[in-house]
Amino acid sequence: MLDILDRRRLMLGSAGLGLLGLGGCATTTVGAPAPEASLVPYADRRPPIAPVHARMDRLFDITVCLRPFRAQGPRLDAELVGDALVVHNYGHGGSGWSLSWGSGTMAVRKAMANSPKEIAVVGCGAIGLSSAILAQEAGAKVTIYARDMLPDARSARATGSWTPDSRIALADKAGPQFAIQWEEMARISFKRFRRYLGLADSPVEWSDRYFLSDPPSDPSLPPTGPALEFAYYSDRIRDITPRPEILPAGATPFPGANVRRTSSMQFNVADYGHTLMADFLAMGGHIEHREFQSLADLATLKEKVVINCPGYGARALCRDESITPVRGQIAWLIPQPEVNYGVFYKNVSMLSRRDGIVVQALWGGDMFGYGNDHEVIDQAEAAKAVTTLAELYGRMKG
Repeated sequence: MLDILDRRRLMLGSAGLGLLGLGGCATTTVGAPAPEASLVPYADRRPPIAPVHARMDRLFDITVCLRPFRAQGPRLDAELVGDALVVHNYGHGGSGWSLSWGSGTMAVRKAMANSPKEIAVVGCGAIGLSSAILAQEAGAKVTIYARDMLPDARSARATGSWTPDSRIALADKAGPQFAIQWEEMARISFKRFRRYLGLADSPVEWSDRYFLSDPPSDPSLPPTGPALEFAYYSDRIRDITPRPEILPAGATPFPGANVRRTSSMQFNVADYGHTLMADFLAMGGHIEHREFQSLADLATLKEKVVINCPGYGARALCRDESITPVRGQIAWLIPQPEVNYGVFYKNVSMLSRRDGIVVQALWGGDMFGYGNDHEVIDQAEAAKAVTTLAELYGRMKG
């Protein structure tokens, strides 16, 4: 037995001397953090950042959406149309998913003022489904009337980020009262989304976002659209949302010295939408395919209380010229489960979702697409966005 132990000690000792002899070839201690990781406090370190395979042969779809923007903010008033009370709930710009529960709560309060037994909801997108479920929870029997179900509605083509003040209003058109209303909508929605965290298939989840400011945006792409200033209200909810942190140079494999990181909620729209539809139907909801030509058509419904959630369709349905289209296009790359973050680089946004990697251009900033109602695919725009992303990952450190 002693003879065996002596041989083991000899072998281990020889291996140790052999490793020491390789000192000129490798100096990294086994188990030590990578040089970049050592720049960040231990508690703030994240898992390795996997690269996106940004190639055009991995592009499997391109979708276009028109965001329904109103300079003064969403329409949430009520009016009588014939003998029907119509509560409007549309015009949320790029914040439809994010504000859906808060906006729906305000609409349902007005719709349930006289405790109707039945309520109609027009529209089966983010706002319509949320409003319908809230009306059910308030005790009403609900029927959704829509031309398109959610997979075909414009809401299904959204980026899927928690962006409660994205193109929500213009700074000089929305008054202080709207700021208060916005905060209430944002807080109600934020709290409601907690119900969907941790569910199978992660309809709602948290992920990290990286904002890179080096190199600067492409100077060949001047700002587009009119020189307007959007209203931003994120400071009003700083107590419930993480603040961006500036990372030390070299703390990530991304190029450049200025890298900011934060965490944000995201909606995996395919699964989240499926979850909402299932919840609505499970509570006895009914969906009827119907297309309305004018607001007066709503008075023909058997329900005499209607929550009107047509999104961009309100421009035609309600003859509402205050609705301004803001075009947005998404290039979809094949999903990569190992990529669990988002990045913003040279006015290109990337967000990894379960149903695909979302790549979106914002040439010239938030005004890109403002006033553009061309709901057609632009192949060149998609190619440039993917190429820009490929250039980023080509510059990343090994």
